[in-house]
Amino acid sequence: KSKNGKITKEVVRAMVDRAAEIAAEPNTFFTNQLENTDVIKGFEGLGEEIIRHLDGKTIDAVCDTVGTAGTLSGIAKAFSKSPHKPLIVALEPASSPILTTGKSGAHTVEGVGLGFVPHFLKDKNYDKALAIEESEARKMAKRLAREEGLFCGTSTGMNVVGALEIAKSLDSSKNVVVVACDTGLKYLSEGLYL
Repeated sequence: KSKNGKITKEVVRAMVDRAAEIAAEPNTFFTNQLENTDVIKGFEGLGEEIIRHLDGKTIDAVCDTVGTAGTLSGIAKAFSKSPHKPLIVALEPASSPILTTGKSGAHTVEGVGLGFVPHFLKDKNYDKALAIEESEARKMAKRLAREEGLFCGTSTGMNVVGALEIAKSLDSSKNVVVVACDTGLKYLSEGLYL
């Protein structure tokens, strides 16, 4: 268990180490989502689906909050094989800005901000990184539920805040792709929607 329920590099490393211990036991399989390239192949299919549904539109930027970085890397790989060459932006919690400042910290956004540069980003296969305030992500998650009927969690809120920030730097004819990657269900017990 983590201090104050926050996610830190030490907590993530402890979880990975524990998963490896369990995987050493008989009749187990370690998916190793931090390094298993099947993750990228799976999300490359998502990128191909996005491209199929563009209806002739150009995509100027793609952003995603980074955990394993499988989603962003897979989508970026699909776009690299297409005529579209969008800006690829990795998002992270401002309280654990490893990509933007090299410093890790504690936060409460599940599944992202691992406190170290994920294996899939070691080759820096993205164009830039942005740090997003967790409080803004939480506000956006509530706004998405209230105004758009999208019941999402904090990481999706972070994605939308990032997309809007990127969009402000582009002219109004440009398009930004963002993924709604989680549901609000897992946040009901921790107060996001109170």
